[in-house]
Amino acid sequence: MKLIKQLIALSTIAFAATAATAAGAAPATEAPDALVKRISNDVIETAKSDKDIQAGNQKKVMDLVDAKILPYVDFQRMTALAAGRFWREANPEQQKALSNEFRTLLIFTYSGALSQIKNETVEFKPMRADPADTEVEVRSQVNVQRGEPIQLNYRLAKGPAGWKIFDINVLGAWLVETYKGTFATEIGKGGVDGLIKKLAERNKQLANKPLKPVAK
Repeated sequence: MKLIKQLIALSTIAFAATAATAAGAAPATEAPDALVKRISNDVIETAKSDKDIQAGNQKKVMDLVDAKILPYVDFQRMTALAAGRFWREANPEQQKALSNEFRTLLIFTYSGALSQIKNETVEFKPMRADPADTEVEVRSQVNVQRGEPIQLNYRLAKGPAGWKIFDINVLGAWLVETYKGTFATEIGKGGVDGLIKKLAERNKQLANKPLKPVAK
């Protein structure tokens, strides 16, 4: 169980790196794989060199996530896909609340991973896509000091503001599909409002849980 948690944590490191950018918005015409390759090292190196992040300073890590990750992830689409048909049945207020709580949950997850970056590196595979495609998959792996590389792939869609991530594959499992079951179970118990409440409770717990510093 501990090993699985470590693998998931390392995977979110690369996801965070993929979604980040060093300065301002990336050009809308930039290829998705070029975007990923250009910006990934920036976030990893920032996390490695920032003593506050390494020490588990939650505010510093959250600020990094807020500034460099949020603009490049389509949380609404990700939430809609995870909720499936229940998303279409929800009213606009419920959709907004669900998307916000799911986004907050993922932010806490990425923040915890960023605070654990030490010597990991990311290697990208050649992208197989047509220049006219508006949805693509970027494949990569996270290289760790001990153990096998961790497979990590991303689904991105192109919109007016450029490319955004809407799903991630960790060791063969897509994030959206993983959450689909959980969402359906909670909605079955208490409806969409019940799922929103459950996510809010989880986020409150995570907000009060300090980040662990990197082990020396």
